[in-house]
Amino acid sequence: MEKRQNISSGTKWEAFAGYSRAVRVGNRIEVAGTTAVDGSGTVVGLNDPYRQTQFILSKIEKALAEAGATMQDVVRTRMFVTDISRWQEISRAHGEVFKDIRPAATMVEIQRLIEPELLVEIEVTAVILT
Repeated sequence: MEKRQNISSGTKWEAFAGYSRAVRVGNRIEVAGTTAVDGSGTVVGLNDPYRQTQFILSKIEKALAEAGATMQDVVRTRMFVTDISRWQEISRAHGEVFKDIRPAATMVEIQRLIEPELLVEIEVTAVILT
């Protein structure tokens, strides 16, 4: 039986809502929807989806590292955006990280995120090949 590893970022919301930043079971890691909020609760990159995407991907990279993975192990990204007309800004930041990895990717427009200043939320799936 494969063991489960919960990775926490330590925010109060994880305990409140009952979720983990990431979960690893076997060689598979699921990273929860991640937004551009720093450790003090401040939104990074106000009105800048490119900067928000960069910040989000750096947070995801840290969660993956804690689970024993890297961005090279990412096989799927899901991007939820509040303004699809700004897709090129988001895609540029995504491409800077994943241009050689090329995971399966989805981007969908949604009405809003939990805070109006948040423009992008990203979740990923990673698989560590052994």
